[in-house]
Amino acid sequence: MIVIADRGEVAKGSAEIFFRKVKFWKEDGQEEAPPVFVGIILLKNNVDGVNYFHVKVVGLLFVATTRVNVSPSLVLELLQRIARVIKDYLGVLSEDSLRKNFVLVYELLDEVIDFGYVQTTSTEVLKSYVFNEPIVVDAARLQPLGPAAIFMQGTKRMPGTAVTKSVVANEPGGRKREEIFVDIIEKISVTFSSSGYILTSEIDGTIQMKSYLSGNPEIRLALNEDLSIGRGGGTIYDYRSSSGSGAVILDDCNFHESVRLDSFDMDRTLSLVPPDGEFPVMNYRMTQEFKPPFRINCLIEESGQLKAEVIIKVRAEFPSNITANTIAVQMPLPKYTTRASFELEPGAVGQRTDFKEANKKLEWGLKKIVGGSEHTLRAKLTFSQESHANLTKEAGPVSMTFTIPMYNVSRLQVKYLQIAKKSSSYNPYRWVRYVTQANSYVARI
Repeated sequence: MIVIADRGEVAKGSAEIFFRKVKFWKEDGQEEAPPVFVGIILLKNNVDGVNYFHVKVVGLLFVATTRVNVSPSLVLELLQRIARVIKDYLGVLSEDSLRKNFVLVYELLDEVIDFGYVQTTSTEVLKSYVFNEPIVVDAARLQPLGPAAIFMQGTKRMPGTAVTKSVVANEPGGRKREEIFVDIIEKISVTFSSSGYILTSEIDGTIQMKSYLSGNPEIRLALNEDLSIGRGGGTIYDYRSSSGSGAVILDDCNFHESVRLDSFDMDRTLSLVPPDGEFPVMNYRMTQEFKPPFRINCLIEESGQLKAEVIIKVRAEFPSNITANTIAVQMPLPKYTTRASFELEPGAVGQRTDFKEANKKLEWGLKKIVGGSEHTLRAKLTFSQESHANLTKEAGPVSMTFTIPMYNVSRLQVKYLQIAKKSSSYNPYRWVRYVTQANSYVARI
């Protein structure tokens, strides 16, 4: 946990108070504390309100405190950028790497924030002021953060240490491996009606880049030629009509300050000189109809006195050469549910079920789902009292989280990644991956 309180206006015990608040958060039956809340600190018989802002990144809490009225969005964005800068320097963002690099992290925070005022969050700018070398943590000893940490390109797999390298540390032997990574990460939100129709659908996507290229060469990144921006088929970046059948239509997008759009209107090519560290080349949003990766069907009905049965079916709608990982399905049950027994399909492997009695939730976890397959869960519920209403009004909706590597539903693609050559023998490694994740994937019952 990293607590940022740089103006000296907050008590030294605020870190402990924050930790207790978050750990034992019980207000309104929430499991986790909200990103922003007000705590109470007792100081010399005076009660002072302290505003707490926090984000969770790979299991670590980054916290900012203040007594003045500031924009929550500003502070939360700052915390995300601080986490990104620390990861750029350490390579691995973990409790162990923070402990071993405490002096370096302290120096970074001292340069990023000066007496409570933000100076810079640019990794490239900070390299001129921060001189401590990171202590490299062996990434092989870390628990994997999920399959999204794997880059693949065709049948080639990126070296396991590539996503955990520091942008300032050299390889063993003093050499630096020339390579660049591009991620197309899409978080999708879908709401299904009880009959299976799509009510709402949206994609929030980003093209992330992380460069380990020396000398900052110019890069040209080409996207789909049939890409159109704006529901009407044109925006300030689009003077042609390309909204034909099969075209990729984005509602809106924005670009990193280093991106030049000179030829974007003509051939959908982005030119840039990538700064050090990880940064978003482009953020985009899409509400055009797309085929959802999963279909969820759920049925709940009474099966006797004080008993009911739940049937949940999940079908993968993507090709069989694609595999989804870390799937989790949740369903709130009636408040008077006292017991739940589960029945999985014969031969089920890598699945777990649980009934959370404290918050009356059914949980179903699947290690992986291969495209085109279907999985079913049956749950028998026992109630403490008779239901006086329709069960479908007291249970659900079903929510789902997942990660699908090397798959994207928007069809936005990187056609080529061109790097300006320093010499005829200069040929750095290029890695491109696609990842689809659930943002809000909900099915009503």
